Amino acid sequence: MRQTLQSLLTFGREELKRHNNPEPELDAKYLLLEAFRTDMAHFLMNRSRELPDNQEIREMTRRYREMIGKRALRIPLQQILGVQEFMGVSFFVNRHVLIPRQDTETLVELILKEHPGQGERILDLCTGSGCIAVSLALRGRYKTITAVDLSSEALKVAAKNCERLLGEGENEGRQYPKVDLRQGDLFMALKQGEEPFDLLVSNPPYIPTAVIEGLEPEVRDFEPRMALDGSGDGLEFYRRIALEGKAFLKKGASIYLEIGYDQGTSVKAILESNGFRHIRIVQDQAGRDRVVTAATDSNGL
Repeated sequence: MRQTLQSLLTFGREELKRHNNPEPELDAKYLLLEAFRTDMAHFLMNRSRELPDNQEIREMTRRYREMIGKRALRIPLQQILGVQEFMGVSFFVNRHVLIPRQDTETLVELILKEHPGQGERILDLCTGSGCIAVSLALRGRYKTITAVDLSSEALKVAAKNCERLLGEGENEGRQYPKVDLRQGDLFMALKQGEEPFDLLVSNPPYIPTAVIEGLEPEVRDFEPRMALDGSGDGLEFYRRIALEGKAFLKKGASIYLEIGYDQGTSVKAILESNGFRHIRIVQDQAGRDRVVTAATDSNGL
């Protein structure tokens, strides 16, 4: 049978459609380009040409069919490809970390706008892939960034992204701030008495436990549950951050938290009850509540 890139794309699309993939054409195309190590321009030029029957093409075809099989099982596209773009940078991802979302770019962009960096110390809780910490290191002018996660496997991913994207701390003549990766349960990874932080950022687990079972299979079955589950009402981590964080923040320090679209009022109330000031709820590009930001009292909490 005559085989072309177009015929392979058609096979992949129909296979994914048969398994109720939400974007069968797009996903099949991404996987085809990856398997055949090509780009869209060359695909369009060569899609109707018969592929030669040689070992290299057979191996590429085998890999493509294997990836289509994984996607048909609803394994996330990003986990199959091993990358996800965030803030214009490709981050390595796998099944041990939450896949970076565009929603979280709102959080990073807000910090960079309001705190572009003048030697501050930043604390990133629940770092996962390290996408927030690394993005801030790449674009800001901070002294140090401490990134914490409970999962040792997630920290391996974050370490790989730090090494690949920040190198040994220098790129194109610029010295990036050190990203200090630590394992632990939120503030338990820190030492009592260490220098307090100027800024705390976190995209914590915030989905209510009962809601997780109703999520898309890609999220429910293949992303780490510990990065999703925010307990019964989804607010457990905000309570802990608001209560426990005071001992590790400077007077007048800022805090930036990603939230679910319907959690703004609740998280604001949690911060208020713990003495935070200047609390704001910030919307994302779609107009949904996405970030709550606040500050400690300049006279101390």
